[in-house]
Amino acid sequence: MKFKGYRRADGSIGIRNHILVIPTVSCVNRVALDIASKTGAVTFMHPYGCTFDAEENTTTEDTFIGHGRHQNVGAVLVVSLGCETASARRIADAIASTGKPVEMLIVQKQGGARSTRDTGIEIVERLKGEIAAEPRDEGDVSELIVALECGSSDAFSGLTANPAVGEAADILVGAGGTVVLSEITEMVGAERVLWRRGKTDRIKQDLMALIKEYEIELSMTTQDDSGVFISPGNIEGGLTTIEEKSLGCIYKAGTQPIVQIVKYGERPTEKGVVIMDTPGFDIASVTGKVAGGAHMVLFTTGKGTPTGSCIAPVLKISSNNDTYKALREDIDLSAGDVLEGTKSLKQVGEEIVELVLDVANGKEAKAEYFNIQEFAIPNVSVVRKEVIHQKLAEQNDFRFQQP
Repeated sequence: MKFKGYRRADGSIGIRNHILVIPTVSCVNRVALDIASKTGAVTFMHPYGCTFDAEENTTTEDTFIGHGRHQNVGAVLVVSLGCETASARRIADAIASTGKPVEMLIVQKQGGARSTRDTGIEIVERLKGEIAAEPRDEGDVSELIVALECGSSDAFSGLTANPAVGEAADILVGAGGTVVLSEITEMVGAERVLWRRGKTDRIKQDLMALIKEYEIELSMTTQDDSGVFISPGNIEGGLTTIEEKSLGCIYKAGTQPIVQIVKYGERPTEKGVVIMDTPGFDIASVTGKVAGGAHMVLFTTGKGTPTGSCIAPVLKISSNNDTYKALREDIDLSAGDVLEGTKSLKQVGEEIVELVLDVANGKEAKAEYFNIQEFAIPNVSVVRKEVIHQKLAEQNDFRFQQP
């Protein structure tokens, strides 16, 4: 259960050694992309960086910082326009506090987009030389943070891929590692199952309150009382209610106690099963867990998806062999043999752990090989949150008693 990684100045260990170019506002996306494409650095495109909502601005900055501080990143170039609300200086300083090399360019002070691009290329080439000498150090599986995600689920996801990942989660946690489950909307209907797994009464009640908040928000966004909060693709795949999807979703976290609940993009401080507050939208959920330090993502899917991250491998695990055969370019492993009776959930779980260690040692995920990356941050609405909290206080029915 060992791997060779990159030991950082703050003591953490990464499984990749990327140079990350961070565009602090969408206005400089193209500049960042040009720098990355001509140097082999990585970056992400996004529509954020300029808002007068203070909470939204802080979330944006913190998510950028989380990516820059990530263990899989060896050095960072921050590219700013110069007039956006996101603070390039705060972002650069917070990343630099980890001890890794950080540079910053401001287009409005650099002479324009082309000048910034050319200077940025020079900086990245220099940074490449600096981090190329980084020695590979031995890491233990107990140092890994593995995110758990599901998307484009079908009726088999909760029978094969999700519980197989759950088997892997139990192995990783048993070896001292950390797994992060998110997508709170996909816990609605499975509250009581998760509640029993809370390590403390405080964790139990905080989890129930969090799930109830999302349930209230869902009820505010539908035009009827159907209770169907799942996508057309989920329905086409055989799912009919959010409860069915939720009961399948939580399988990914195995059976061990829930030791911590963290905010969006927050790094866990406890080892074991951790829950992060993210929405059900796959891209925003993955972005939050990567910002929170996830080395890689185990992403189960029934119908298939190419989703990736610019700094963390996203491993796709299909629920059936038909999807695996149809999307070999995107799927890393299939749990379909469980469905066909040729393998057990435990066997596939062990294969997933073996894949985790292979990827930690440098094997590329399909999404990495094809350079697939997405980035999204949840919408933050202070007014909406106030309404939800008011309704939550009025209902006050989420406190379950010991069964």
